[in-house]
Amino acid sequence: MTMQLLGVDLGGTQIRAALADENGAMRTRVATLTLADEGPEAVIGRICAQIELAMEGHKVTAIGLGAPGPTDPYEGVVLVGPNLPGWHNIPLRQVLAQRFGVPVFIGNDANLAGLAEYRYGAGRKSNHMIYITVSTGIGGGIISGKRLLVGRQGLAAEIGHITIDYTGEQEGRHEVGTLEGLASGPNFARRVRKELAAGADSILREWVNGDIDAVTPQLVQQAAAQGDPFALDQFALNGRYLGVGITNLLHVFNPQRIVIGGSVWLHAQEYMVDTMWETIRKRSQSPGYWNELEIVSAELGDDVGLLGAIALAEDEMERMRG
Repeated sequence: MTMQLLGVDLGGTQIRAALADENGAMRTRVATLTLADEGPEAVIGRICAQIELAMEGHKVTAIGLGAPGPTDPYEGVVLVGPNLPGWHNIPLRQVLAQRFGVPVFIGNDANLAGLAEYRYGAGRKSNHMIYITVSTGIGGGIISGKRLLVGRQGLAAEIGHITIDYTGEQEGRHEVGTLEGLASGPNFARRVRKELAAGADSILREWVNGDIDAVTPQLVQQAAAQGDPFALDQFALNGRYLGVGITNLLHVFNPQRIVIGGSVWLHAQEYMVDTMWETIRKRSQSPGYWNELEIVSAELGDDVGLLGAIALAEDEMERMRG
């Protein structure tokens, strides 16, 4: 019998929900603003409203939900919600299960994005896969032996917090020297602005009329597309940082495929891919780590969060059935 699964993608800006079957085919899709400043109770009310809209009167088998930040998937508790004020140790699974009377499963949104790409996207047919998203932050999901790796407390696969350079670390700023602190969109832009302020020559200076604070990753990408040497060098450096982070992951997990998504990668990968691979080959202990490695771009776009929640619900129901 085909399962009817309800997926919810809880974000700082939007709450999205969709009704789908176990193949990820969505029947309905709804969304509303999160309005996170109104606090957890109001946001949970909106989550419930979106679930009801997406159900369209159908009985669902299970609900899966992806939440930002550290999440306890075993207890279904959102431990901390970045961009969700007041979200500390929120027992979301319990609340939703009592409301809807079906099994509810909660996971970290980046972990679930990895699960989605493995099940429905660029990670299909790869039993050992790592997903990395390079965007406002850097996160990921790890598939090992066909299973999503979440760790003892559900806190595994925080790929962005791998330390790759501690030489410039500043007290009280834990992100300094991490992969996210060096290669995510905002930190990439911060580094570019710092170099421009120090006198670096670039067409960017003319484009922003000297207002260096106006430089964004998108603007640097446009400059790189026009062959600006400074912009190209900055993306090449970002590629090296990604290469260092990926090499660490290769040594620990030995995946067969890495799937990379997120706006920074998807919009500017052509300027980072060469130095990324160069770094992987140079820093890997042996060619065995990379000579059959596939590094591909994510396929699922904006649907990745919803599909990850749906895949979580399917997997957990299958486990419950034995």
